[in-house]
Amino acid sequence: MDVEALSRWMDAEGLPGTGELAEVTPLSGGSQNELYALTRGGARMALRRPPAHAVESGAKVLMREARLLKALSGTDVPHAAFRGATTDLDVIGAPFYVMDLVDGWSPMGGGWAPPFDTDLEARGGLAIQLVDGAAKMARVDWRAQGLEGFGKPEGFLERQVDRWLSHLATYRFREIPGLDETAAWLRAHTPRAFEPGIMHGDYQFANVMYRHGAPAELAAIIDWEMATIGDPLLDLGWVLVGWPPEGDAMQHVRYLDYGGMPSRDDMLEHYAKVSGRDVSLVDYYVILARFKLAIVLEASVARHVKGEGDDRVARFGPIVLELMEFAASLSRTTTLR
Repeated sequence: MDVEALSRWMDAEGLPGTGELAEVTPLSGGSQNELYALTRGGARMALRRPPAHAVESGAKVLMREARLLKALSGTDVPHAAFRGATTDLDVIGAPFYVMDLVDGWSPMGGGWAPPFDTDLEARGGLAIQLVDGAAKMARVDWRAQGLEGFGKPEGFLERQVDRWLSHLATYRFREIPGLDETAAWLRAHTPRAFEPGIMHGDYQFANVMYRHGAPAELAAIIDWEMATIGDPLLDLGWVLVGWPPEGDAMQHVRYLDYGGMPSRDDMLEHYAKVSGRDVSLVDYYVILARFKLAIVLEASVARHVKGEGDDRVARFGPIVLELMEFAASLSRTTTLR
C-alpha cells in the first residue's frame, strides 16, 4: 500500500494527524474485503478495501457499505463511525473507505469472552443486546438518512422464494429435503404488507462486536455487504434461526454455546418494544431465514465439491440440510393469522 499517497488523501479529507504518515497494519475480519488498522494523530481508524483479485467487482459493494455507514451517522445504531471514502484508484490502487476502529471483541475470536464464558446471567445480556441492535436498525428513518434508492423494498418479500431458487439452480448438485415444501409454504404465507427499513441481511453473533467487560453492550454491527432496504423483520428471523427451545435439537447450525440465553419470548418482547414493530408473524421470518441461509451456504458447498472452495466450508454441508429440515418442520406446525 502506498502509505504516502494514503496519508495525502487523509490530509485532504481532514482526518486526524495532518502531515503525518499513517501507520498501516493488516487486520483479520470480514469475509469479502481486506481490513487494515490505521494509526495517525493519536486516532485509531480502519481502512476497508476489496481484495486485490477483485478490485473492480468489489467496488460497488464496498461503496454501498460506505454509503450505509455514512447514513447511520447521528443514529443510535451501534456502528463504526464513517470517516471518508474514495473510488480514486490513484490513491492505493483500489476504492476504499475509512471508519473508526472499534474497541471491542467478537464471539468469532474464540467464543464468549470473560466474564460471559462462565457467567450465564451476563451472557444472556449479549443476546438482548444483539436483538436491540436489530431493533434500532429497524426504526431508523432511512429516507431522512439519505438512503432513498439503496434497495428495492416494493415486492421484497414476494421476490424472495423465486430469487433464491433461481440462485440455487445455477449450482445445485444434490437434493435438499424440505426445499420444495418450504418454498410452497413461504409463497402461500407471504405477509400482505410490511414497513420497509434498513436490513443488515446477515444479522447474527458473527457480525457484531461487544464492548469489553460486563454488563453486555453492543459496540458495533459489522460486515454490511448484504445490507439493503427490505423487511427488517428478516434480520430478527436470522437471529432466531437456531434459538431455543426449538433450536436446541439442532446439531450443526449453532457455532456458540447458547447456555444462559433468554427465551424467545423475551427476545421478541424486547425487539417489539424498541422497534415498535409487530412480531406476531415471526415464524414466517424464521422459516424464510433458514431457507435463504441454507441456499446461501449451499453455494460454498457446491464450489467445494467441484474442488474450487476452501476446505473449511466442507462443514457447511450438514448445516444446509439441517437448516432446510428445520425450516420445513417449523412450517408444518405454524399457523399464521
